[in-house]
Parts: sequence; C-alpha cells; structure tokens
Amino acid sequence: MSKKILFIVEATSWSQVVRLMVLARGLDPRRYEVHFASARFDQRLFHGTNFTRWPITSLGPEEAVAAATFGTRSYDEATLEQYVAEELRLYEAIRPDLVVSDLRCSTAVSSPTFGVPCATLVSAFWSRCSTRDWFPMPDGVPCATLVSAFWSRCSTRDWFPMPYLPLARLPGASMVEKYLYPIALPMVLRYFAAPVNELCRKHGLRELGDIIDVMTWGDRLLFPDDPLIAPLTHQAPHETFLGPILWSPQIPLPAFWDELGRDRPMVYVTLGSSGVVDAVPPVLEALGGMEVDVVLSTAGRFTPKNLPRNVRVVEMIPGDLAARKAAVVVCNGGSGPGYQALAEGTPVVGIPSNMEQLLSAIAIRDAGAGLFLRSATVTAAKVRAAVERVMREESFTQTAQRVAASFASFDPHARFRAVVDEVTRCGGTVKSR
Repeated sequence: MSKKILFIVEATSWSQVVRLMVLARGLDPRRYEVHFASARFDQRLFHGTNFTRWPITSLGPEEAVAAATFGTRSYDEATLEQYVAEELRLYEAIRPDLVVSDLRCSTAVSSPTFGVPCATLVSAFWSRCSTRDWFPMPDGVPCATLVSAFWSRCSTRDWFPMPYLPLARLPGASMVEKYLYPIALPMVLRYFAAPVNELCRKHGLRELGDIIDVMTWGDRLLFPDDPLIAPLTHQAPHETFLGPILWSPQIPLPAFWDELGRDRPMVYVTLGSSGVVDAVPPVLEALGGMEVDVVLSTAGRFTPKNLPRNVRVVEMIPGDLAARKAAVVVCNGGSGPGYQALAEGTPVVGIPSNMEQLLSAIAIRDAGAGLFLRSATVTAAKVRAAVERVMREESFTQTAQRVAASFASFDPHARFRAVVDEVTRCGGTVKSR
C-alpha cells in the first residue's frame, strides 16, 4: 500500500513552491501518493503532475514583501489559528504518513497536535549551528551581563545581520546595526515568535522559543543547501543537507538569444518574485552605461520604461541557460537565483531585500563567489562598481566554478527519498514540545 505524503507550502514566492514541487516530482508514484497544498498552482510549475491538489490560505507575495520592508510580523495569532484549523482538516481528510512543510510555521502546532511527523525544508542559514553568530541570550540574563558579553564579542564575531528596513536609509544606520542591533536581537527574535508560542500554549504544547526555533522546528530538517556555502559548526542526526534544489522553466529561448554575448559579455538580471522592484532603475542605469548585453527577466511583476539600448526584456527565460551564458548574474541574492547562477559557475551580485535573501547573499560573498548590495541604499554607481569588479577579478568566477562542482556532487532527490523512506518505514518521531 502506497504511503501518503503531504507537501504544504506558504506560497509567498516562487522559490518556496518550486523547491517542494521539485522534491515531490522525484518521488516514485508507485510507492507514494502525493498531495500538494498551496494557495497557487501555476501551470508552468505543475504541468504534467498528477498530484492531488488542495487549495489553502496563504500570505500573498505583496504582503510578504510589505512585512519584510517595514519589519512587521507577517502573521497575527488569529491568522495562524486559521492556518492550524485548515491544516488539521487536511490531515483528517488525507491521513498523511508524512508532512513536508516549507515556510509554513503553523505546522509546528498542527503536526504534533494531530500526531503526524513533519519534515521542514529550511535554509541552513537559520540553524543555531550556523557559523554566523546569533548572539543567543537566555531569558532573565541581567542587563549588565548582556552588555558585558556584547562588548567582549562585538569586535570578533560575525553578527546576524540587520534586515532591510526603511531606517537603513537614515544617517547613522550603520552605527545602529553595529552597536545597538545585536543587543536588541534576542528581544526582536522573541517578538516575531510570540503568535506561534501563544498558539502552542492554547493547544497544550510547550513554547518553541524565538523565531529561529520556529523556523527550524521539525521532526526532520531538510537543508536545500551545500555546506560549502552554508557551513554548520555541527550537524544533528535529524538534519540532512539535500543540496541545492534547482529548477528552470522549460520554455523556448527568445529570438534574440544567439545575438547575446557574441561581441561583449552578457549580464543576466532577475529579482525573482520577491526582490524589491525599486532596485531595477539603478541596475538598468548602471548596466546601460556599460559595454555589456543585458537580459532582464521581470517574472511578470513590472513593465520597465525608458530602457537602455543594450537591455532586452523577457517575462521569463530558462534561468539555467541564461546564467550559463552570463558573465555575472544580478539577482535578489536568494538561494533560488543565486544557487542557479553558481550551479552554472557564474558569480553573483546580490541585491537582497528580505532576511533569507540577505543571509544567502552574505554566504555567497563570504565564499568568494560574488558581492552584495543593500537594497535600501543601492545606487547605479554601486551596481556598476560591483559588476565591474566581479567581471574584472577572475577569482569570483574561479570560486563560482568550484562551487558548481560541489553542487553537482549532490543528488537532492536521492537524499530526500532516503529521508522519506526512513520516516515512513519507522513511523518517525513526532515532536510534542
């Protein structure tokens, strides 16, 4: 008898839906009955699949971008309560043997309440064991101790970065990030987890902790990363590096494709479904003054005006082929377009706007495979300087090519199937916390 696997995604961007869809496609339909719950089922992604589809409520891309922009909670308690109720109804109807969740923090309440094991897909950048310092401080630590610990470590540790916020444009923002933000960070992380913790109490579960504990909750944690880019100090038994989960639309290349990169380098620009559109004008201004061919993919989000002569615009393009031909990929820095570029051995200039994109962009920079610019303060001059540097210094391309070789050593489908087989064979361990 086939096992039932329920994939459930918070469809705030293409990347969340894409990576679960890719994993679901890799399961043997003779052994597994696949159910997919999402707010959106784009036919470009789901064409040819026979998954049982379940429409669910989800935060929209525009709402997610707005929350990230203004540093507000994406969800209140009432919304998450609705999510939990919806998920419990799904579990009752499907009776899944395993739930696979991506950015759906409500499953940390619904799955243990129902008693079904849950595997959470989350970037390794969020792990407590990331080599980036979270500056964790337990509750009840005296203020003097906190300040003392901060000053003893601030000159030697790599802080968890301050997200994109409007205040990043204000004078003195760099001082706030360097000296005040690390002190406030533990309280900020608890603030964003408060609605989930309240639901845990209501359902008789123990509180999870802060937003990092919420993001990394799961009976199994699946990292769609390569430890070369997202290293950990140590890896727990329930954690698995799947490797980068890559996807590109199978659509015809544009008519002008063969003209690109013939006499001068090509730059591929894509901010995806969640990058800040306000970054496009300075990017085009910068690249318009350079001796390069430019392909801009809009993902159907905007219609650029007053295009420079060297810029071609498409709604969508096979991203792998575009990255392969490009000398540089300018993107939101996230693991979707960023990893796609690196998989083709092409360095990246990232312009991140939300926390996950920022963590990914920093990791790519630290690996030596690209640079990144803050979207809040990006200018044409900064974009041009970054692109010219990445094209001029061979080390960026050489590093990207080494990363590509490491990426190629991973088989995400085989690693995912091994986790699914183990959980469904043994029944998994349901966290009740």
